[in-house]
Amino acid sequence: MQKIVNFIQTLYNTKEFIPLHEPKFIGNEKKYLNECIDSTFVSSVGKFVDRFEEEFAAYVGSKYAVAVVNGTAALHVSLRLAEVQEGDEVITQPLTFVATCNAISYCGAKSIFVDVDLDSMGMSPQSLENFLEKNCEIQDNQCINKATKKVIRACVPMHTFGHPCKIDEIQKICETWHITLVEDAAESLGSFYKNKHTGTFGKLGAFSFNGNKIITSGGGGVIVTDDEVLAKKAKHLTTTAKLPHDYEYIHDIVAYNYRMPNLNASLLVAQMEELEKFLASKRSLTEEYTNFFTQFDDINLIQEPHGTRSNYWLQAVLLKDKENRDALLHYTNENGVMTRPIWKLMSELEMFRDCQKTDLSNAEYLQERVVNLPSSVRL
Repeated sequence: MQKIVNFIQTLYNTKEFIPLHEPKFIGNEKKYLNECIDSTFVSSVGKFVDRFEEEFAAYVGSKYAVAVVNGTAALHVSLRLAEVQEGDEVITQPLTFVATCNAISYCGAKSIFVDVDLDSMGMSPQSLENFLEKNCEIQDNQCINKATKKVIRACVPMHTFGHPCKIDEIQKICETWHITLVEDAAESLGSFYKNKHTGTFGKLGAFSFNGNKIITSGGGGVIVTDDEVLAKKAKHLTTTAKLPHDYEYIHDIVAYNYRMPNLNASLLVAQMEELEKFLASKRSLTEEYTNFFTQFDDINLIQEPHGTRSNYWLQAVLLKDKENRDALLHYTNENGVMTRPIWKLMSELEMFRDCQKTDLSNAEYLQERVVNLPSSVRL
């Protein structure tokens, strides 16, 4: 264990506390922030919001991008745009951050959990297909859960720690079963599956710019889509559904105050300018960790799955069992190196325990063995 601590201290050239993932502001952040302040357009209208949306859409290869206050809001509105309603069901994975399932619940819908693949830690197409074939039928072009008689309206896979899941297979299954695909790409900016950016396979994709993400504005999120109608609806829904007028306040539906402030967008425009540098640093870090962990028979660094290019947002190792996982977590954190376990399965949280689920053997296996290591960009 001490050998691991020493190595990470060498990587980051410090014996002080090493966080899991800290932001780096090394470019035009202060310049653009000051420009934003001087313009007095600091709220949800301003040139930096427009510029960020255009540049982000161009980077990931989507036609439209709509900036919002955080990744959870992006998921929530994406599900609303996918017409998820009260009483519907949404298929997702149990191995994810709680925001995925919270967004489903905000719509009054219920999660269904299918297993993940061991290599990507993301949704397993085989588990998804097995669940649908066993439990569902198509009625009037809708996927109906035979046990609950509810409509399964959407499917939300998540690209865990930036490693793309088999999203093309999931896309085909969703099309066959008349289910809308919404990608939780919160962690995967800069990740590609078969040369196509994550978040662009589904009808809608959601990204996050929380303080621990690869680029950040403190908070922030974005919805991407190729559908012009949905993009316009996204802007309308996230801007309190206010109808255009020079001075009147007229709103046509109950909506949300979710638009990203220009202040945050100014930071993101600067961060986007540094993204390729950040991604290169992540891959360099992966090489260092890979070479180091070859000396251990019982610790394996998780690598990008075949056919993908991962952003390696968070480095992750797989231990042989829960006891070894806990020992690593305890020793590193006691010695000033922040590590953390993967999330507790959503299916084991009190509010989601009664949700329908498949066999979750892979998710349970990973839950007991995965540890995240310090993954900050090194300059």
